[in-house]
Amino acid sequence: MKRLYPDQPVVGVGAVIIKEDKIALIKRGNEPARGKWTIPGGLVELGESPEKAVVRETKEETGLDVDDPSLMDVVSNVNLDGRGKIKYHYVIIDYLVHVKAGTAQASSDAVELRWVPFNEVEGYDLTASFRLFFRQNRKKMEKAKFLLK
Repeated sequence: MKRLYPDQPVVGVGAVIIKEDKIALIKRGNEPARGKWTIPGGLVELGESPEKAVVRETKEETGLDVDDPSLMDVVSNVNLDGRGKIKYHYVIIDYLVHVKAGTAQASSDAVELRWVPFNEVEGYDLTASFRLFFRQNRKKMEKAKFLLK
């Protein structure tokens, strides 16, 4: 399935990883939104469940082994070109995940990883879809931090 000028939406996943009062954000190394900050994630592969995809993508982008994905939200991201044609269209399924093991570090198409306090997140140059997700789900994420060990 092509990502650029797709014939239909592309399905992706995002991992909400919370430690203390901070969320893991990665700086994107590839388009769309190269250089912007978001949560780790990627595309669902053919035959793969979204839950397995978020576990795999989290490992690829952060080095962390995670489990127990819990659905937080679904967001849509549509980017138009200068002529009004759909350049990118993603449907992103975001999950809260629990860290089992590993040391967080940027890898794969993530060029940097930071643990960002909730009150500083909106000061970052975020992807449009993550900014929307964060505003809609901030209270839920702040409560979730108390559930993680």
